Amino acid sequence: MGTLMLQGTGSDVGKSVLVAGLCRALVNRGLSVRPFKPQNMSNNAAVTADGGEIGRAQATQALACKVPATIDINPVLLKPQADRTSQLIVHGKVRGTLGSSNFREARRSLLGEVLESYERLRGQCDIVVVEGAGSPAEINLRAGDIANMGFARAADVPVVLIGDIDRGGVIAAIAGTRAVIDPEDAAMIRGFIINKFRGDPALFEDGYRSIEQLSGWRGFGVVPWLTPAARLPSEDAVILEKRLAIGEGRVVIACPILPRISNFDDLDPLKLEPGVELVMVPPGQPIPAEARLVVLPGSKATIADLAAMREQGWDIDLLAHVRRGGHVLGMCGGYQMLGRQIADPHGIEGACGTVAGLGLLDIETELTPVKALRHVAGEALGAPFDGYEMHMGESSGADCARPLVRFADGRSDGAISANGRVAGTYVHGLLSQPEQRRAWLGRIGVEASGADYAASVDSALDEIAAMLEMHLDIDALIAVSG
Repeated sequence: MGTLMLQGTGSDVGKSVLVAGLCRALVNRGLSVRPFKPQNMSNNAAVTADGGEIGRAQATQALACKVPATIDINPVLLKPQADRTSQLIVHGKVRGTLGSSNFREARRSLLGEVLESYERLRGQCDIVVVEGAGSPAEINLRAGDIANMGFARAADVPVVLIGDIDRGGVIAAIAGTRAVIDPEDAAMIRGFIINKFRGDPALFEDGYRSIEQLSGWRGFGVVPWLTPAARLPSEDAVILEKRLAIGEGRVVIACPILPRISNFDDLDPLKLEPGVELVMVPPGQPIPAEARLVVLPGSKATIADLAAMREQGWDIDLLAHVRRGGHVLGMCGGYQMLGRQIADPHGIEGACGTVAGLGLLDIETELTPVKALRHVAGEALGAPFDGYEMHMGESSGADCARPLVRFADGRSDGAISANGRVAGTYVHGLLSQPEQRRAWLGRIGVEASGADYAASVDSALDEIAAMLEMHLDIDALIAVSG
């Protein structure tokens, strides 16, 4: 029974992708593997086979292991709602809200439940591959930590540190981590991996040896830039970095980047379509007038993001888009924004009250304390789909008499405007099915490629695993795992 934990010198050094790739490499060697992340912070989440919610990256890592995603692989999930508050998800269910005043104390109390999940996973496999969060060098957060060394020490798990050479300063990042962390924490680290290298690794040989000398840790390899990672579902800000420039001859689908945007991996399947230019619109930029479809994405704070839309003038852009004959799709929080009003009588998102919506759908929404979490399948626009629901709210109104979605169990969801050009639904993952993308793209005059999104993700994992086999000493990593 082995365990290996990958921690990073900072956020966004590639931990999630390396864990996923290493999991697939180990599975391809014939091992039974489980991923694990004690604590994640992300508004991109997935519904598990056992009816809870976990971080999107951990669902992808479960896919890499070729096992169903369960609540144990990410027992604690924090979903930011505002600058100083996050919704707390424990074992897949909402357990309240954490703020700056109670964050450390509450986090410390969760270690027992984290260890319970870890022990259950250990009993299911040959090796557990654990992903840290942030960096162990954030020593100001060490007290009560359950995401990095707090977990590693409690579970006696060996650690490998990842450094991102693409951002620069990787020698200082790894050697500096060794210098600032507690000696007992440093003793848990068995070595390092250099990630996101571009060019000839031989040019970094001196730097590699310098890190070994300065840190006292051995190196396990230099990983090149993993191009296939772009085909994996987005969890953090990767997709939001997509350029605003519009490719010649492509049809534009635009999505405004809201402050609390969530589950924007709903849009990832559009990357497979050569006839589509997906434009993620940042604050300060208008929604492109040439867009044929505007997607309002999910949101962790619908009312606040609706206010942000108005502050950016995107509500005016959207109304002009509809007047020009454009199409609109609202997904989850975006669906709620399209209605006449949103009521929050229970103070789910802050102060109790009611706000006016965009008025493009004849519906009203009431935010509710109970979160809907379920996998769903059915038909929309005459094409089949597979997806999931993850929302706190119920919508009703005249346009719901024209539901967008009909589930296999006979229920319906969503609404379509009288002119047929504005639609919304609570279903996530709608565009993953080739037939569903074909139906939506056909409405805006684009011929879909028919590409299989699930197959694309799976092949990307195999490609990443093959690259890690070439560039990492995986035999040594297995030995370190015990």
